[in-house]
Amino acid sequence: MRLTPRQQQILEVLRHQAADGAPAPSLDGLCGLLDLRSRGSLHKQVQALVAAGLVEPLDRQHRGIHLVPQEPQADTLPFLGKIAAGRPIEALPQAETFQVPPRLRTARPCYVLQVTGDSMCEAGILDGDYVVIEHRQSARNGEIVVALIRGEETTLKRIVQEPGRVTLVPENGTLEPITLAPEDIEIQGVLVGQMRAYR
Repeated sequence: MRLTPRQQQILEVLRHQAADGAPAPSLDGLCGLLDLRSRGSLHKQVQALVAAGLVEPLDRQHRGIHLVPQEPQADTLPFLGKIAAGRPIEALPQAETFQVPPRLRTARPCYVLQVTGDSMCEAGILDGDYVVIEHRQSARNGEIVVALIRGEETTLKRIVQEPGRVTLVPENGTLEPITLAPEDIEIQGVLVGQMRAYR
């Protein structure tokens, strides 16, 4: 909904009132706060805001008007395809985006991948899950990373870095770690969030 200047003004007044801890104003109170003489035009603007789900009237006894709490807007992140959690496969770029709640990402650039395979199941990362990856080229030991192997394939594993070698460790007791020379592995990001659909 595109707000009119008057509707925007009403919302601003209600926000200031709420921030100051003042009680929800009535229509008459809003008229006074907005320096208006007529309740008629104000009533129409308030009804439009009610229909849009931005404000709501309190019970008849108090006749106040207050803001409807709004959910934080999700961030849109690029969805770059599927990544194997069982064996390395290429994560192919897709022309899609994904809505991600702010708490599941960081302030740095992030992207989304969908997990295939079960090599990270003991870390609670299951086939079909969506993971939020912070774009980074370095990681601390023990972090779960997206690793590009020999410039060809990507995989999701826990990383252990030692002098002269890097080990990508699965979280599945039936699978073996992958150990490579440092020059054979490029870190492309670190896991910071995870999402799952139960349907």
